[in-house]
Amino acid sequence: MPKVLVVDDEPHIRAVLRGYLEASGFDVDEVADGQSALDAVRQGASGPVDLVLLDVMMPGVDGLEVLRRLRTFSDVCVILVTARSEEVDKLVGLGVGADDYVTKPFSPREVVARVQTVLRRGRDRGAQVADDARLHFDALTIDPAGREVMTHGRVVALSTLEFDLLVALARAPGRVFSRHQLLEQVWGYDFYGDERVVDVHIRSLRARLGDDATDPHLIATVRGVGYKFVGRAR
Repeated sequence: MPKVLVVDDEPHIRAVLRGYLEASGFDVDEVADGQSALDAVRQGASGPVDLVLLDVMMPGVDGLEVLRRLRTFSDVCVILVTARSEEVDKLVGLGVGADDYVTKPFSPREVVARVQTVLRRGRDRGAQVADDARLHFDALTIDPAGREVMTHGRVVALSTLEFDLLVALARAPGRVFSRHQLLEQVWGYDFYGDERVVDVHIRSLRARLGDDATDPHLIATVRGVGYKFVGRAR
């Protein structure tokens, strides 16, 4: 059974989420603070964690800091749970590596559905054909089989979503993708969140690849529509 780690300082929220997740067939662990969450993922004492449901507003180490630290040693799936409805909080969280978010008050059934969607997306990625040919563009090389990106001879560390987004664009140079099309192709047809999550990941991807949005050599913005890959094949 997939293991979900519920991280929240409110015991009744942990209990509700545990009940619904276990009823849906998940193995559930729970912790009440950020440091314990980091330790649980790093040590995996009761087995590796497949997904973390992470509350943002916690005393001590808050959820966004936990997520930032997690991404230094793990690519575990993360869904942020926040009581703050401002879009900036959600997008900041997604920009440091979250897979999705939910806003309190939430429906436990919706949380379970989002957990299932994120984990299914991960399984679908793992099931892709492993012998895809490498893609070469100017100083950029993409190895879909090895899930590795190099630019100017150096390996670039990308998150799982950033890598999948880059491959989706690079496999169709010159084609304009709307945000909705990228969500369908990379996040999955049943993605629940805001389409602007695409913008956040594009911005992060450009920064990692050293691409300038005002003078793009790899990913160009098509105003009012979406994005296209403009790298020159070699």
